[in-house]
Amino acid sequence: MFSEFEIVPATPDMVEDILALEEACFSSPWTRKILEGELTGNQFAHFLVAMRHEQSKTKTEPTIIGYHCFWIVFEELRLMNLAVQASMRRRGIGWALVTEAFRLGLEQSATRAVLEVRASNEPARILYTRMGFAQISRRPHYYTNPTEDAVLMEMNPLMISSGR
Repeated sequence: MFSEFEIVPATPDMVEDILALEEACFSSPWTRKILEGELTGNQFAHFLVAMRHEQSKTKTEPTIIGYHCFWIVFEELRLMNLAVQASMRRRGIGWALVTEAFRLGLEQSATRAVLEVRASNEPARILYTRMGFAQISRRPHYYTNPTEDAVLMEMNPLMISSGR
């Protein structure tokens, strides 16, 4: 599965494709301004994309099929946004993006990871649980469109899981 895509750092010129994926995946998507701020103006932010190289008649076209924005703030790795194109889900792309974030976090001395996820987002909650996260609390009415609780999850200590 991992051979059909590669994980690379995002660049500001990718914002249009990232924004399209963001809008396709979330009911309350980040705006272009937020994405640009994360890509260029936040010293703690890291942004990865999963790229698939599709062969056309004349050349190979790279396509963004997933992305992950995360922060490394001192000892904490904070998963911010993770999205995978609907037609590409369940192929290990989300797992690979988060695993790369773990690797980068550990390189920069992060010791724990945290995130919040919509209570109704069962696929994401299953993924994070399989990766080693545990639910630590809920934030009532945290999300809008629709209004919904956030489930807070933590991995402490931060470690890279070997299996899917």
